[in-house]
Amino acid sequence: MKLLKRSLLIAALAAASNVDALIAQQTPSTPSPVVTRVVAAKPEDVSSIDAIIAALYGVISGPKGQARDWNRMRSLFVPEARLIPSVNRQQGGRGLVMLNVNDYIATSGAFLVETGFREKEVARRVEEFGSIAHVFSTYESFRENETTPFMRGINSIQLFNDGTRWWVINVFWDAERPGLVIPEKYLKP
Repeated sequence: MKLLKRSLLIAALAAASNVDALIAQQTPSTPSPVVTRVVAAKPEDVSSIDAIIAALYGVISGPKGQARDWNRMRSLFVPEARLIPSVNRQQGGRGLVMLNVNDYIATSGAFLVETGFREKEVARRVEEFGSIAHVFSTYESFRENETTPFMRGINSIQLFNDGTRWWVINVFWDAERPGLVIPEKYLKP
């Protein structure tokens, strides 16, 4: 048993020290014809977990008719990031919609502007280790002039810090519905 544990430890250490070699193996030898541009972020939007979460909510919120700053939104996310709502399936049960940032803008942008959509964070739980963070962010959503939210839910936000800034990797969310109410523990700031 000791020999097995020692062998596994040595293998794990060897793999960890060989990360650059593994990345090199995964890098295609011919360049991709797809060009990915990352919009420069405002430093104040990405300097901390608080800042990037505030920017994320801020960029999708605004009064009716006000254009959203989609380049600001793009600047918060890594190029391959996903926005993933949990939705009802037509045949019953739940499913996922996997969107990249541009898909989200194309499918939701007009609705956000036309309705005066606003979303605010009401509570947050953060788990952080090294360069990664997971944020469980409880939200309330409003339309123009509403004072009572028409929707509440939880955003599960995965973040990465590259040493200079925070990046959004994924936003995965679910909303309250009949039979599913946000537990009190996720409503406490």
